[in-house]
Amino acid sequence: MDEGEIIAVVVRKEAKLKGVNFFTPLDFSQQLGLLVHEKGKIIKAHKHKHIKREIFLTQEVLVVLEGKVKIDLYNEKHQKIKSIIITPGDTILLASGAHSIEIMKDSKIIEVKQGPYAGVDDKEFI
Repeated sequence: MDEGEIIAVVVRKEAKLKGVNFFTPLDFSQQLGLLVHEKGKIIKAHKHKHIKREIFLTQEVLVVLEGKVKIDLYNEKHQKIKSIIITPGDTILLASGAHSIEIMKDSKIIEVKQGPYAGVDDKEFI
């Protein structure tokens, strides 16, 4: 967090939680949660309704499956505020500001973000 703004949300594989746990405010365009259920739990069949949403900021989620990754976080003023190391099983939501990524060990990472991708218009390098 920087000056009251959430820059990133990290969920460590060691998190000791039960049930449905969301870590993001309701107004985030990406919702990040951890679902921890015991064997036998049934989630009733459902689908999500078509609801028009406006998205003004791309937020991305990285899940490290293998390797080691360092992420430098920057605030909206492009000032570096923190470095975070994520390892297998860890997840990070890059919520605002800017970020750089250093692959410290050969890595396999899942990335999830809103689409469609806007190409060169999608990124501003600092």
